[in-house]
Amino acid sequence: MNNLRNNVQLIGRLGKDPEVKELTSGKTLATFSLATSESYRNANGEKVEDTQWHNIVAWGKQAQIIGDYVKKGQEIAISGKLIHRSYETNSGEKRYITEINMNELLMLGGKGN
Repeated sequence: MNNLRNNVQLIGRLGKDPEVKELTSGKTLATFSLATSESYRNANGEKVEDTQWHNIVAWGKQAQIIGDYVKKGQEIAISGKLIHRSYETNSGEKRYITEINMNELLMLGGKGN
């Protein structure tokens, strides 16, 4: 039951190619945005498409796999945990961000994807 405390599962498509960095500590970091979409009919019967964008962070071997095999537009399934953090810009402004720290990856679609 511990896995239910902070667990997010998403299926979506990458908005752009992942950014992969080798940090000075020797760790590998990959960041990318994932779009999840759903459609529904509004009160007038018109089809409405709702797309949400999610910031994803992967570390280590998974970051390397993301960099080597996952590209813009590809559909993937991920599992991870929600992270809320803040940082300060160069001008001193405090910003807040929500990310998903990925711990599982499943590449969907065929070879042509």
